Amino acid sequence: MITILGPTASGKTPLAAHLAFRMNGEIISADSRQVYRRMDIGTGKDLADYVVDGKQIPYHLIDICEPGTKYNLFQYQQDFIDAYQDIQDRGVQPILCGGTGLYIEAVLKGYHLSPVPQNQELRNKLEGISLEELTRMLEELKARNGSVMHNTTDVDSCQRAIRAIEIETYNLQHPMPQRELPAVDSLIVGVSIDRELRREKITRRLKARLEEGMIDEVRGLLDSGIPAEDLLYYGLEYKYLTEYAVGKLSYDEMFRQLEIAIHQFAKRQMTWFRGMERRGFKIHWLDAMLPMDEKVDRILALYSDNSTFEAPSLNTNT
Repeated sequence: MITILGPTASGKTPLAAHLAFRMNGEIISADSRQVYRRMDIGTGKDLADYVVDGKQIPYHLIDICEPGTKYNLFQYQQDFIDAYQDIQDRGVQPILCGGTGLYIEAVLKGYHLSPVPQNQELRNKLEGISLEELTRMLEELKARNGSVMHNTTDVDSCQRAIRAIEIETYNLQHPMPQRELPAVDSLIVGVSIDRELRREKITRRLKARLEEGMIDEVRGLLDSGIPAEDLLYYGLEYKYLTEYAVGKLSYDEMFRQLEIAIHQFAKRQMTWFRGMERRGFKIHWLDAMLPMDEKVDRILALYSDNSTFEAPSLNTNT
């Protein structure tokens, strides 16, 4: 497999699509929010990126569940395995592409996970606690578990933090068995973009998406009966646009706070990817500003040398 990762606004999706075009490949998304239907602009699906020279590039794990549901890492892992096996069985090249580092790491290393039931007693106990305090509690649980799950990228609301605490508490009380799912051999390519250029692209893209109707998208989801607290759960665009839609933020406050949050999100993505390198993953970094054909050629050259990649060894302390 080939994995293409990078922070938001780095251009990883167009790169994956052009690579798939050259290799007759199919793309498996590794984005924790693009799984939801009707959440298109806010999650940055940019489905036009999957058309190269008039050819539709097949993609998987996008638009597979309804808004309001709580898709999680366990479900993603199962869905990834199904898609990966189907692509392999048809003799096609699988390309994993996304920015959700935990999802990428879980499938490449073969984490063995179990579904975690809701703990209503714990939820009642945590209700009303500030996000800052919940984050501190989560960090303590992660330290006790030796866990790399639940990066602050994924816990930017109290609801998400409570769910993360619920999972870490369950795992502490029910230790996970030895990981049984196979690691996946993959060439890993990272798209590196200059920090100031990334910030410029994020701001420009945010303005464009607002002009394209991102606010109307959120209002439409609310009008369809999805509770505001469920949209707040998804964080970033859906958190701040929902607060604007229900009158908690002015337009200028929404834009300013959301812009800052996306910049912080991109920074945390890069922190995760650097952590992956420390945990044994070899990432081949490419400059985002290279011409598209040159980037694809470099990936193909790396791929032709089978010695350049292998699955990371399993470390049950990770």
